[in-house]
Amino acid sequence: MEEWTEQIGVRPDPWPEGTPILRQHLLPDRRAGPPNPRLDGSGDVRHLPHGLQRRLNPDRRLIRTVHRERDPHLPHFVDRPLKKSARELMFGRAIGFAPAGSYWRLLRRISSSHLFAPRRVTAHEPGRQADCDSLLGAVACEQSACGVVELRKHLQDAALNNMMGSVFGRRYDFSRADDAGSAEHLKEMVREGFELLGAFNWSDHLPWLGNLFDPQRVNERCARLVPRVREFVSGVIEEHRTKARAGEDSEMIFRGTDTTALLTEWAMAELVLNPHVQKKLQAEIDSVVGDANREVTDADVARMPYLNAIVKETLRAHPPGPLLSWARLSTSDVQLSNGMVVPAHTTAMVNMWSITHDPAVWSNPTAFDPDRFMPGGEGADVDVRGGDLRLAPFGAGRRVCPGKNLGLITVGLWVARLLHRFEWGPTEAAPVDLSEVLKLSCEMKNPLVAVAKAREVAAAL
Repeated sequence: MEEWTEQIGVRPDPWPEGTPILRQHLLPDRRAGPPNPRLDGSGDVRHLPHGLQRRLNPDRRLIRTVHRERDPHLPHFVDRPLKKSARELMFGRAIGFAPAGSYWRLLRRISSSHLFAPRRVTAHEPGRQADCDSLLGAVACEQSACGVVELRKHLQDAALNNMMGSVFGRRYDFSRADDAGSAEHLKEMVREGFELLGAFNWSDHLPWLGNLFDPQRVNERCARLVPRVREFVSGVIEEHRTKARAGEDSEMIFRGTDTTALLTEWAMAELVLNPHVQKKLQAEIDSVVGDANREVTDADVARMPYLNAIVKETLRAHPPGPLLSWARLSTSDVQLSNGMVVPAHTTAMVNMWSITHDPAVWSNPTAFDPDRFMPGGEGADVDVRGGDLRLAPFGAGRRVCPGKNLGLITVGLWVARLLHRFEWGPTEAAPVDLSEVLKLSCEMKNPLVAVAKAREVAAAL
């Protein structure tokens, strides 16, 4: 490597030598700091050569080098590292983990032209509204019966129906025992798959280890879950006589049912903790909706800049997939702006959480301040869909999340309707806790419990 790089005038990547397994997981230095020191990293580039798998953690400037300064047609990091759990649970066919090639390009085209096309997203608004109606009804019932609401379970039910309706054309009626039982079975599978896809597995970093033993029981748990997932997906496919798209559909179930619910819960938690933000948003909702006898629509959400600023600020403060969305695998040797050469087949992990909490990028990053995304704010021009690396929670480039627009529309609608119908406040017994736990997504360690008081403006609804 050194001889070759000297010939072309660049310096090689100074990978650490040796494979001391017990020391390698300590290589990425992290600054302890609230709220999640696991995600707070410093330094321009850090290297984690776990056995045979080289790993790189670049900063935002180097990402921009690869994405903007190089020829955009050269797919240096178009591949994704394939976790063993993803290969098993997604049947090796999921768009998020499929290797670059004709099959992956076909899935991407199907996603953009059919599943998440603007006309398809618009056509599914009645379904989103129906799911939100059920969500609001469940919130009102629990508030009446218990005096408080644990919001997460209701958001997960709504998100599950939203994704099932979009992908399979069916929804669950949670008031019916048979539907509730089937839905709970599916949610249990989703929770298990969610944990397995996000779990750290030594076999992913030391390939030879998987042939010897399974220290974290990830392979064992996958082996138990895969037949259940296959049976469920195959049954729905047979029921609807659709094409066999098992990998694509199972991935949407795992990813689509968690991100929307988690992001909505984070937004609601911040609104409970920041009543002045909540009141300002409710004033905007009331001014746009006007007539108290109608519900908020997608068209209304598009005319609510402060609501959209709140969603952006939630994505900045709590990026749902801070590591997974930016996991990339180099397809060729890449020379970075500092002269370093990244060899082919190197995994690059971009820590989006660290970027969104970097005081060099965002002023007062620990404060929840939606005004930073309003006209005149430092982030007024930020596009969270991958166009600005200061805040790219869905990734960027060819591997950007294909369902980002659907997710943003759904979260905006649900937050607006929850705030249009209720005033939200904290409880003395269970204060809002913003502690994080990193699984497949970054979620609240303790579910949000709050008081939901019906608003007078919504009394006629």
